Amino acid sequence: MEQTNSLGKIRSYYARLSDKEKKIADYILQNPKHIIHSTITEVAEDLNVADATVFRFCKRIGFKGYQALKIALASEIMTPIQQIHEEINEKDDEITIANKIFQSNIRTLENTAQILDSASFKKAVNLILKANKVELYGVGGSSVIAMDAFHKFIRTGIKANSYTDSHFQLMSASQLTKEDVAIVISHSGSNKDILRILQVLNENGTKTIGITGFPKSTLSQNVDVSLYTSSEETEYRPEALASRIAQLSIIDALYVNLMILNSHKAKTSFEKVRTAISETRS
Repeated sequence: MEQTNSLGKIRSYYARLSDKEKKIADYILQNPKHIIHSTITEVAEDLNVADATVFRFCKRIGFKGYQALKIALASEIMTPIQQIHEEINEKDDEITIANKIFQSNIRTLENTAQILDSASFKKAVNLILKANKVELYGVGGSSVIAMDAFHKFIRTGIKANSYTDSHFQLMSASQLTKEDVAIVISHSGSNKDILRILQVLNENGTKTIGITGFPKSTLSQNVDVSLYTSSEETEYRPEALASRIAQLSIIDALYVNLMILNSHKAKTSFEKVRTAISETRS
């Protein structure tokens, strides 16, 4: 992982950093060449923080330590990895805007892939496989992601369901048990309707998987497994909107894993779905 774009990793984590960590991130992003020729003590003194704080920051963004970060930065500066981080402006033509959107989506997926924890992802897959029933929850824009997940999971042979109405979601959550799993989707992790649903799920002892963009959010701190997305906000596209491509990709990755690990049951279920749909169309 340390051979990936370190500046991109800092940007992908930025919204989730503490104020002190953001201070270090800004320092590095503004002048990465300076880091290469500085010791950890010099950086700490410049920022008026402890050496340990800088070291923990390096660990936080996925490096073994300060030296590993310096090596990665040196490699990038010597052989630059181009960051297409151009803002869309009113003078752009249609294809330019399209290209910038595609590049933004690619960057969102790359950054999310970098912060996807393998142990957490494996745990999420195993929880779903063992569940009696899987319910998917999301409010607003996240409800679309939840419905997409339902559309996929129903083909795997796993009992799955999702509702767009928040009151139906709350009633559904009240009926789940310790044998069930709930996947709760919220970019901010602080939507009051989603947190109320999560409260009910936790009271029932239901296993929970959260998909969110903020590790320190209430959602993240109160689910059994957290899967994180990373996205960057632009003038015409809020961070929550940009994160949906990453949320969909996490759902796709879960779906394919379930199809492989539950192949016999999934194949039967998939054929039943396809037959039912074909008969409806004919």
